[in-house]
Amino acid sequence: MLNLQENSLILIVDDTVTNLEIISDALNNAGFSVTTARNGEKALQQIQEKLPDLILLDVMMPGIDGLETCQKLKTDPVTQDIPVIFMTGISDTETKVKGLSLGAVDYITKPCQKEEVLARIRTHLQLRYLTKTLEQRVAERTAELSQALKDLQAYQLQLIQKEKMSALGQLVTGIAHEINNPVSCIHGNLAHTTNYFNNLMKIIDLYQQNYPEPVPAIQAEIAETDLDYMRSDLPNLITSMKEGVQRIRNISTSLRNFSRSDQDRKVFCNIHNGIDSTIMILKHRLKASKIRPEIEVIKHYGSLPSVTCFSGQLNQVFMNILTNAIDALEESNIGRSYSEIEQHPNRIWITTSLSEDKQDVLIRIKDNGVGMSAEIQQKIFEHLFTTKAVGQGTGLGLSIAHQIIVEKHQGKLDVYSVPGKGSEFTITIPIH
Repeated sequence: MLNLQENSLILIVDDTVTNLEIISDALNNAGFSVTTARNGEKALQQIQEKLPDLILLDVMMPGIDGLETCQKLKTDPVTQDIPVIFMTGISDTETKVKGLSLGAVDYITKPCQKEEVLARIRTHLQLRYLTKTLEQRVAERTAELSQALKDLQAYQLQLIQKEKMSALGQLVTGIAHEINNPVSCIHGNLAHTTNYFNNLMKIIDLYQQNYPEPVPAIQAEIAETDLDYMRSDLPNLITSMKEGVQRIRNISTSLRNFSRSDQDRKVFCNIHNGIDSTIMILKHRLKASKIRPEIEVIKHYGSLPSVTCFSGQLNQVFMNILTNAIDALEESNIGRSYSEIEQHPNRIWITTSLSEDKQDVLIRIKDNGVGMSAEIQQKIFEHLFTTKAVGQGTGLGLSIAHQIIVEKHQGKLDVYSVPGKGSEFTITIPIH
Protein backbone atom coordinates (compact mmCIF):
# COMPACT_ATOMS: atom_id res chain seq x y z
CA MET A 1 0.00 0.00 0.00
CA LEU A 2 1.17 3.52 -0.76
CA ASN A 3 2.40 5.70 2.09
CA LEU A 4 -0.61 8.02 2.38
CA GLN A 5 0.13 9.48 5.82
CA GLU A 6 2.40 12.17 4.42
CA ASN A 7 0.50 15.39 3.76
CA SER A 8 -2.84 13.71 4.57
CA LEU A 9 -5.00 16.01 6.68
CA ILE A 10 -7.81 14.44 8.72
CA LEU A 11 -10.64 16.58 10.12
CA ILE A 12 -12.32 15.14 13.24
CA VAL A 13 -15.75 16.56 14.07
CA ASP A 14 -17.14 15.55 17.49
CA ASP A 15 -18.82 17.44 20.31
CA THR A 16 -17.10 15.26 22.94
CA VAL A 17 -13.66 16.53 23.93
CA THR A 18 -12.52 13.10 25.12
CA ASN A 19 -13.29 11.51 21.77
CA LEU A 20 -11.43 14.29 19.94
CA GLU A 21 -8.34 13.82 22.10
CA ILE A 22 -8.23 10.02 21.83
CA ILE A 23 -8.70 9.91 18.07
CA SER A 24 -6.37 12.87 17.49
CA ASP A 25 -3.56 11.24 19.46
CA ALA A 26 -3.98 7.97 17.59
CA LEU A 27 -3.91 9.67 14.19
CA ASN A 28 -0.96 11.90 15.11
CA ASN A 29 1.01 8.87 16.30
CA ALA A 30 0.22 7.16 12.99
CA GLY A 31 1.74 10.09 11.06
CA PHE A 32 -1.38 11.98 9.97
CA SER A 33 -1.97 15.73 10.26
CA VAL A 34 -5.08 16.39 12.33
CA THR A 35 -7.49 19.27 12.78
CA THR A 36 -10.64 19.22 14.96
CA ALA A 37 -14.03 20.88 15.27
CA ARG A 38 -16.66 20.68 18.05
CA ASN A 39 -19.73 21.04 15.80
CA GLY A 40 -20.96 21.10 12.21
CA GLU A 41 -20.92 24.90 11.84
CA LYS A 42 -17.29 25.12 12.96
CA ALA A 43 -16.33 22.21 10.71
CA LEU A 44 -17.83 23.89 7.62
CA GLN A 45 -15.95 27.11 8.42
CA GLN A 46 -12.63 25.29 8.81
CA ILE A 47 -13.13 23.41 5.55
CA GLN A 48 -13.49 26.72 3.69
CA GLU A 49 -10.03 27.70 4.93
CA LYS A 50 -8.29 24.39 4.18
CA LEU A 51 -9.63 21.25 2.58
CA PRO A 52 -8.98 18.02 4.49
CA ASP A 53 -8.23 14.72 2.75
CA LEU A 54 -10.78 12.84 4.89
CA ILE A 55 -13.42 13.74 7.51
CA LEU A 56 -14.38 11.74 10.61
CA LEU A 57 -17.87 13.02 11.40
CA ASP A 58 -19.95 12.39 14.50
CA VAL A 59 -23.63 11.82 13.70
CA MET A 60 -25.20 13.18 16.90
CA MET A 61 -24.18 16.80 17.57
CA PRO A 62 -26.01 19.91 18.75
CA GLY A 63 -26.99 22.44 16.09
CA ILE A 64 -26.16 21.05 12.66
CA ASP A 65 -25.85 17.31 13.18
CA GLY A 66 -23.57 15.01 11.23
CA LEU A 67 -26.18 14.05 8.63
CA GLU A 68 -26.95 17.65 7.73
CA THR A 69 -23.25 18.54 7.71
CA CYS A 70 -22.57 15.66 5.33
CA GLN A 71 -25.42 16.77 3.08
CA LYS A 72 -23.96 20.30 2.85
CA LEU A 73 -20.53 18.91 2.03
CA LYS A 74 -21.84 16.68 -0.75
CA THR A 75 -23.84 19.47 -2.42
CA ASP A 76 -20.76 21.71 -2.66
CA PRO A 77 -18.61 20.94 -5.76
CA VAL A 78 -15.49 21.95 -3.83
CA THR A 79 -16.01 19.44 -1.01
CA GLN A 80 -18.20 16.74 -2.55
CA ASP A 81 -15.28 14.38 -3.25
CA ILE A 82 -13.85 14.42 0.30
CA PRO A 83 -14.44 10.97 1.93
CA VAL A 84 -16.70 11.18 4.98
CA ILE A 85 -16.66 8.44 7.65
CA PHE A 86 -19.46 8.66 10.21
CA MET A 87 -18.78 7.93 13.89
CA THR A 88 -21.84 7.01 15.93
CA GLY A 89 -23.01 5.06 18.93
CA ILE A 90 -26.32 4.42 17.20
CA SER A 91 -26.31 1.04 15.53
CA ASP A 92 -29.75 1.06 13.84
CA THR A 93 -29.75 0.23 10.13
CA GLU A 94 -31.99 3.16 9.14
CA THR A 95 -29.46 5.77 10.34
CA LYS A 96 -26.59 4.01 8.58
CA VAL A 97 -28.52 3.72 5.33
CA LYS A 98 -29.47 7.40 5.47
CA GLY A 99 -25.87 8.41 6.10
CA LEU A 100 -24.58 6.30 3.22
CA SER A 101 -27.28 7.66 0.92
CA LEU A 102 -26.08 11.17 1.69
CA GLY A 103 -22.62 10.27 0.42
CA ALA A 104 -20.70 8.91 3.39
CA VAL A 105 -18.21 6.18 2.51
CA ASP A 106 -18.21 4.27 5.80
CA TYR A 107 -19.39 3.97 9.42
CA ILE A 108 -17.39 3.49 12.62
CA THR A 109 -19.32 2.48 15.73
CA LYS A 110 -18.39 4.09 19.07
CA PRO A 111 -16.52 3.43 21.20
CA CYS A 112 -13.94 3.56 18.41
CA GLN A 113 -11.12 1.05 18.25
CA LYS A 114 -7.84 2.69 17.25
CA GLU A 115 -6.76 -0.11 14.86
CA GLU A 116 -10.16 -0.12 13.16
CA VAL A 117 -10.15 3.67 12.72
CA LEU A 118 -6.64 3.65 11.23
CA ALA A 119 -7.42 0.74 8.92
CA ARG A 120 -10.59 2.36 7.57
CA ILE A 121 -8.90 5.74 7.12
CA ARG A 122 -5.99 4.19 5.24
CA THR A 123 -8.37 2.20 3.04
CA HIS A 124 -10.48 5.20 2.04
CA LEU A 125 -7.46 7.45 1.53
CA GLN A 126 -6.06 4.76 -0.70
CA LEU A 127 -9.33 4.54 -2.63
CA ARG A 128 -9.49 8.31 -3.01
CA TYR A 129 -5.91 8.45 -4.20
CA LEU A 130 -6.50 5.71 -6.75
CA THR A 131 -9.72 7.36 -7.91
CA LYS A 132 -8.05 10.73 -8.39
CA THR A 133 -5.09 9.10 -10.12
CA LEU A 134 -7.40 7.16 -12.41
CA GLU A 135 -9.42 10.29 -13.23
CA GLN A 136 -6.23 12.17 -13.99
CA ARG A 137 -4.93 9.38 -16.20
CA VAL A 138 -8.28 9.14 -17.99
CA ALA A 139 -8.28 12.92 -18.53
CA GLU A 140 -4.69 12.85 -19.80
CA ARG A 141 -5.40 9.88 -22.04
CA THR A 142 -8.56 11.53 -23.35
CA ALA A 143 -6.59 14.69 -24.11
CA GLU A 144 -3.89 12.64 -25.84
CA LEU A 145 -6.46 10.77 -27.92
CA SER A 146 -8.25 14.01 -28.76
CA GLN A 147 -4.98 15.60 -29.89
CA ALA A 148 -4.04 12.45 -31.80
CA LEU A 149 -7.40 12.56 -33.58
CA LYS A 150 -6.90 16.23 -34.49
CA ASP A 151 -3.37 15.48 -35.73
CA LEU A 152 -4.65 12.54 -37.76
CA GLN A 153 -7.42 14.62 -39.30
CA ALA A 154 -4.96 17.39 -40.12
CA TYR A 155 -2.53 14.85 -41.59
CA GLN A 156 -5.29 13.27 -43.68
CA LEU A 157 -6.29 16.68 -45.02
CA GLN A 158 -2.66 17.41 -45.73
CA LEU A 159 -2.26 14.14 -47.61
CA ILE A 160 -5.38 14.91 -49.61
CA GLN A 161 -4.05 18.38 -50.40
CA LYS A 162 -0.67 16.96 -51.47
CA GLU A 163 -2.37 14.30 -53.57
CA LYS A 164 -4.51 16.97 -55.20
CA MET A 165 -1.42 19.08 -55.92
CA SER A 166 0.39 16.03 -57.32
CA ALA A 167 -2.56 15.12 -59.52
CA LEU A 168 -2.89 18.77 -60.57
CA GLY A 169 0.80 18.88 -61.39
CA GLN A 170 0.54 15.81 -63.59
CA LEU A 171 -2.56 17.21 -65.28
CA VAL A 172 -0.93 20.60 -65.87
CA THR A 173 2.22 18.96 -67.23
CA GLY A 174 0.14 16.86 -69.62
CA ILE A 175 -1.91 19.84 -70.78
CA ALA A 176 1.21 21.95 -71.23
CA HIS A 177 2.76 19.18 -73.31
CA GLU A 178 -0.36 18.82 -75.47
CA ILE A 179 -0.54 22.59 -75.97
CA ASN A 180 3.14 22.83 -76.78
CA ASN A 181 3.02 20.53 -79.82
CA PRO A 182 0.42 22.40 -81.93
CA VAL A 183 1.69 25.78 -80.74
CA SER A 184 5.22 24.89 -81.81
CA CYS A 185 3.80 23.87 -85.18
CA ILE A 186 1.99 27.20 -85.54
CA HIS A 187 5.05 29.14 -84.37
CA GLY A 188 7.27 27.41 -86.94
CA ASN A 189 4.78 27.80 -89.76
CA LEU A 190 4.32 31.51 -89.07
CA ALA A 191 7.94 32.06 -90.06
CA HIS A 192 7.30 30.28 -93.38
CA THR A 193 4.05 32.22 -93.79
CA THR A 194 5.96 35.48 -93.47
CA ASN A 195 8.47 34.38 -96.10
CA TYR A 196 5.71 33.20 -98.44
CA PHE A 197 3.85 36.50 -98.02
CA ASN A 198 6.98 38.53 -98.75
CA ASN A 199 7.66 36.44 -101.89
CA LEU A 200 4.06 36.89 -103.08
CA MET A 201 4.33 40.66 -102.58
CA LYS A 202 7.51 40.71 -104.67
CA ILE A 203 5.73 38.83 -107.47
CA ILE A 204 2.76 41.23 -107.30
CA ASP A 205 5.13 44.17 -107.45
CA LEU A 206 6.81 42.70 -110.54
CA TYR A 207 3.43 42.17 -112.22
CA GLN A 208 2.43 45.76 -111.48
CA GLN A 209 5.74 47.05 -112.84
CA ASN A 210 5.57 44.99 -116.07
CA TYR A 211 1.81 45.10 -116.57
CA PRO A 212 0.75 48.50 -115.26
CA GLU A 213 -2.62 48.23 -117.00
CA PRO A 214 -4.18 44.89 -115.98
CA VAL A 215 -7.33 43.60 -117.62
CA PRO A 216 -10.67 44.89 -116.19
CA ALA A 217 -11.35 41.64 -114.26
CA ILE A 218 -8.06 41.95 -112.33
CA GLN A 219 -8.66 45.64 -111.67
CA ALA A 220 -12.12 44.84 -110.30
CA GLU A 221 -10.72 42.12 -108.00
CA ILE A 222 -7.96 44.48 -106.74
CA ALA A 223 -10.57 47.07 -105.91
CA GLU A 224 -12.86 44.46 -104.31
CA THR A 225 -10.15 43.06 -102.03
CA ASP A 226 -8.55 46.46 -101.31
CA LEU A 227 -5.09 45.13 -102.13
CA ASP A 228 -3.21 48.13 -100.72
CA TYR A 229 -4.90 47.81 -97.31
CA MET A 230 -4.38 44.04 -97.27
CA ARG A 231 -0.67 44.47 -98.05
CA SER A 232 -0.25 46.94 -95.18
CA ASP A 233 -2.41 45.04 -92.66
CA LEU A 234 -1.33 41.44 -93.24
CA PRO A 235 2.18 41.93 -91.73
CA ASN A 236 0.50 43.38 -88.62
CA LEU A 237 -1.77 40.33 -88.40
CA ILE A 238 1.19 37.97 -88.68
CA THR A 239 3.07 39.93 -86.01
CA SER A 240 0.03 39.77 -83.67
CA MET A 241 -0.25 36.01 -84.25
CA LYS A 242 3.45 35.58 -83.46
CA GLU A 243 3.02 37.52 -80.22
CA GLY A 244 -0.06 35.48 -79.30
CA VAL A 245 1.69 32.19 -80.02
CA GLN A 246 4.73 33.31 -78.03
CA ARG A 247 2.48 34.17 -75.08
CA ILE A 248 0.94 30.71 -75.23
CA ARG A 249 4.43 29.19 -75.32
CA ASN A 250 5.43 31.27 -72.28
CA ILE A 251 2.33 30.13 -70.38
CA SER A 252 3.03 26.52 -71.35
CA THR A 253 6.63 26.84 -70.17
CA SER A 254 5.45 28.45 -66.93
CA LEU A 255 2.99 25.63 -66.31
CA ARG A 256 5.66 23.00 -66.85
CA ASN A 257 8.15 24.86 -64.65
CA PHE A 258 5.59 25.38 -61.92
CA SER A 259 4.47 21.75 -61.78
CA ARG A 260 7.86 20.06 -61.96
CA SER A 261 7.71 16.62 -60.37
CA ASP A 262 10.60 16.40 -57.88
CA GLN A 263 9.14 14.56 -54.89
CA ASP A 264 12.11 12.25 -54.37
CA ARG A 265 15.16 14.43 -54.87
CA LYS A 266 16.30 18.02 -54.95
CA VAL A 267 17.31 19.67 -58.21
CA PHE A 268 19.16 22.82 -59.19
CA CYS A 269 16.60 25.60 -59.44
CA ASN A 270 16.51 29.17 -60.69
CA ILE A 271 14.42 30.89 -58.01
CA HIS A 272 13.49 33.78 -60.30
CA ASN A 273 12.12 31.43 -62.97
CA GLY A 274 9.90 29.81 -60.34
CA ILE A 275 8.56 33.17 -59.14
CA ASP A 276 7.99 34.40 -62.70
CA SER A 277 6.18 31.19 -63.63
CA THR A 278 3.90 31.57 -60.62
CA ILE A 279 3.14 35.21 -61.48
CA MET A 280 2.33 34.16 -65.06
CA ILE A 281 -0.17 31.58 -63.80
CA LEU A 282 -1.76 34.18 -61.49
CA LYS A 283 -1.92 36.80 -64.26
CA HIS A 284 -5.69 36.48 -64.53
CA ARG A 285 -6.05 37.57 -60.88
CA LEU A 286 -3.60 40.44 -61.22
CA LYS A 287 -5.03 42.11 -64.31
CA ALA A 288 -7.46 45.04 -64.11
CA SER A 289 -11.18 44.45 -63.71
CA LYS A 290 -14.32 46.56 -63.65
CA ILE A 291 -13.93 47.25 -59.93
CA ARG A 292 -10.19 47.85 -59.62
CA PRO A 293 -7.02 48.65 -61.61
CA GLU A 294 -4.31 46.07 -62.19
CA ILE A 295 -2.42 44.83 -59.13
CA GLU A 296 1.16 46.00 -59.60
CA VAL A 297 3.91 43.43 -59.03
CA ILE A 298 7.21 45.19 -58.35
CA LYS A 299 10.24 42.90 -58.57
CA HIS A 300 13.67 43.62 -57.12
CA TYR A 301 15.71 40.57 -58.01
CA GLY A 302 19.21 40.21 -56.64
CA SER A 303 22.02 38.16 -58.16
CA LEU A 304 21.33 34.61 -56.99
CA PRO A 305 23.09 31.33 -57.75
CA SER A 306 21.13 28.18 -58.58
CA VAL A 307 19.58 26.68 -55.45
CA THR A 308 19.34 22.98 -54.64
CA CYS A 309 15.68 22.48 -53.77
CA PHE A 310 12.38 20.76 -54.46
CA SER A 311 11.44 23.30 -57.12
CA GLY A 312 7.85 22.15 -57.65
CA GLN A 313 7.10 22.36 -53.93
CA LEU A 314 8.88 25.70 -53.65
CA ASN A 315 6.69 27.05 -56.46
CA GLN A 316 3.68 25.86 -54.45
CA VAL A 317 4.91 28.03 -51.56
CA PHE A 318 5.15 31.05 -53.90
CA MET A 319 1.65 30.28 -55.15
CA ASN A 320 0.15 30.09 -51.64
CA ILE A 321 1.80 33.30 -50.41
CA LEU A 322 1.00 35.29 -53.57
CA THR A 323 -2.59 34.03 -53.57
CA ASN A 324 -2.98 35.15 -49.95
CA ALA A 325 -1.48 38.53 -50.85
CA ILE A 326 -4.01 38.99 -53.67
CA ASP A 327 -6.85 37.96 -51.32
CA ALA A 328 -5.64 40.52 -48.74
CA LEU A 329 -5.51 43.25 -51.39
CA GLU A 330 -9.01 42.46 -52.63
CA GLU A 331 -10.28 42.53 -49.06
CA SER A 332 -8.66 45.96 -48.58
CA ASN A 333 -10.59 47.21 -51.63
CA ILE A 334 -13.98 46.58 -50.04
CA GLY A 335 -15.81 49.92 -49.75
CA ARG A 336 -13.26 51.78 -51.93
CA SER A 337 -14.09 53.24 -55.33
CA TYR A 338 -12.08 52.63 -58.52
CA SER A 339 -10.55 56.11 -58.31
CA GLU A 340 -9.64 55.66 -54.63
CA ILE A 341 -7.80 52.45 -55.46
CA GLU A 342 -6.01 54.24 -58.32
CA GLN A 343 -4.77 56.88 -55.88
CA HIS A 344 -3.51 54.20 -53.50
CA PRO A 345 -2.84 51.27 -55.86
CA ASN A 346 -2.69 47.61 -54.89
CA ARG A 347 0.94 46.50 -54.91
CA ILE A 348 2.99 43.39 -54.29
CA TRP A 349 6.75 43.70 -53.85
CA ILE A 350 9.00 40.70 -54.43
CA THR A 351 12.62 41.05 -53.33
CA THR A 352 15.37 38.43 -53.51
CA SER A 353 18.85 38.58 -52.02
CA LEU A 354 21.57 36.54 -50.35
CA SER A 355 22.08 36.41 -46.60
CA GLU A 356 25.11 38.18 -45.12
CA ASP A 357 27.08 34.92 -44.95
CA LYS A 358 26.09 34.03 -48.55
CA GLN A 359 24.76 30.66 -47.39
CA ASP A 360 21.02 31.32 -47.72
CA VAL A 361 18.62 32.86 -50.19
CA LEU A 362 16.09 35.37 -48.86
CA ILE A 363 12.79 35.88 -50.68
CA ARG A 364 10.51 38.63 -49.38
CA ILE A 365 6.92 38.92 -50.61
CA LYS A 366 5.15 42.04 -49.35
CA ASP A 367 1.70 43.51 -49.99
CA ASN A 368 -0.17 46.64 -48.91
CA GLY A 369 -3.40 44.80 -48.10
CA VAL A 370 -5.45 44.55 -44.90
CA GLY A 371 -2.64 43.14 -42.75
CA MET A 372 -3.01 40.89 -39.70
CA SER A 373 -3.23 41.26 -35.95
CA ALA A 374 -0.51 39.88 -33.68
CA GLU A 375 -2.87 37.12 -32.55
CA ILE A 376 -3.49 35.95 -36.13
CA GLN A 377 0.24 36.10 -36.93
CA GLN A 378 0.90 33.64 -34.10
CA LYS A 379 -1.59 31.14 -35.56
CA ILE A 380 -1.14 31.74 -39.28
CA PHE A 381 0.97 28.60 -39.89
CA GLU A 382 -1.18 26.27 -37.75
CA HIS A 383 -3.04 23.37 -39.34
CA LEU A 384 -6.59 24.24 -40.41
CA PHE A 385 -6.35 27.87 -39.20
CA THR A 386 -7.97 30.29 -41.63
CA THR A 387 -9.45 33.77 -41.47
CA LYS A 388 -11.44 33.23 -44.66
CA ALA A 389 -15.15 32.50 -44.86
CA VAL A 390 -16.42 28.92 -44.96
CA GLY A 391 -15.80 27.44 -48.38
CA GLN A 392 -13.10 29.98 -49.28
CA GLY A 393 -10.16 28.60 -47.34
CA THR A 394 -9.04 25.25 -45.89
CA GLY A 395 -6.39 26.49 -43.47
CA LEU A 396 -3.85 24.24 -45.22
CA GLY A 397 -2.08 26.58 -47.65
CA LEU A 398 0.30 28.35 -45.27
CA SER A 399 0.72 25.35 -42.95
CA ILE A 400 1.87 23.28 -45.94
CA ALA A 401 4.08 26.17 -47.09
CA HIS A 402 5.64 26.27 -43.61
CA GLN A 403 6.24 22.52 -43.69
CA ILE A 404 7.83 22.68 -47.15
CA ILE A 405 10.22 25.45 -46.13
CA VAL A 406 11.07 24.28 -42.60
CA GLU A 407 10.98 20.47 -42.87
CA LYS A 408 11.78 19.88 -46.54
CA HIS A 409 14.38 22.63 -46.99
CA GLN A 410 15.56 23.21 -43.38
CA GLY A 411 14.77 26.88 -43.85
CA LYS A 412 12.54 29.48 -42.18
CA LEU A 413 9.23 31.09 -43.04
CA ASP A 414 8.47 34.29 -41.09
CA VAL A 415 5.69 36.84 -41.26
CA TYR A 416 5.52 40.46 -40.19
CA SER A 417 2.29 42.39 -40.49
CA VAL A 418 0.54 45.56 -39.33
CA PRO A 419 -3.27 45.76 -39.50
CA GLY A 420 -4.29 48.12 -42.28
CA LYS A 421 -0.73 48.38 -43.63
CA GLY A 422 -0.06 44.98 -45.20
CA SER A 423 1.99 41.84 -44.62
CA GLU A 424 5.46 40.63 -45.49
CA PHE A 425 6.47 36.97 -45.69
CA THR A 426 10.18 36.16 -45.61
CA ILE A 427 11.39 32.82 -46.96
CA THR A 428 14.91 31.72 -46.01
CA ILE A 429 16.34 28.58 -47.62
CA PRO A 430 19.90 27.24 -47.81
CA ILE A 431 21.58 27.42 -51.20
CA HIS A 432 22.74 23.80 -50.86
